[in-house]
Amino acid sequence: LEKRNKALIAEYLSSLGSEVLNQIEEVSIDLWIPYKSLIQEMLPNAQLVADRFHVMKQINQELDERRKQEKRAAVKIKNRQEREEKLAGLTHSKYPLLKKKESLNDEEKAKINSLQKLAPELGEMYRNKEAIRDIFESHITSDEALYKFLEWTQTAYKFFPKSCRIISRWIDEILAYFDHRTTQGIV
Repeated sequence: LEKRNKALIAEYLSSLGSEVLNQIEEVSIDLWIPYKSLIQEMLPNAQLVADRFHVMKQINQELDERRKQEKRAAVKIKNRQEREEKLAGLTHSKYPLLKKKESLNDEEKAKINSLQKLAPELGEMYRNKEAIRDIFESHITSDEALYKFLEWTQTAYKFFPKSCRIISRWIDEILAYFDHRTTQGIV
């Protein structure tokens, strides 16, 4: 659709007719509450599934914001050698931090290892990001996933408070992913 607004989406869905809407079993959405309320209202038989890539996008945004904070703090370091060393370690770290561990080349692995020594919190955030990605990648049931998400949020909350609150609010829809592994990836 041309725009992302609830009225336009409702109009489009209505044009499909109730016969089609009643046959839809599952809908993968990003973490936008108007989508959720609209689907619940117009597709009462559909299971809502939070798109795992949007969950990861939120976590990556929080990780990248922390990386930027580290860089801003490094610029303010008075000791020139310490400042340059920290900035050199943080330079070109964005994409290695956001990549999944299996996709890192040797140079990016070295950058992550260097970051873990230079900025331990960033290193811990990277490990936490990979841990939640591993949950999504594992072939477990939604019940098993619930326990893994609870464990993850307990350890990750100090690094990812916003993401943990989002996961808490959307936990039913996130867990629904584990039923059929439905995503918006094809879109």
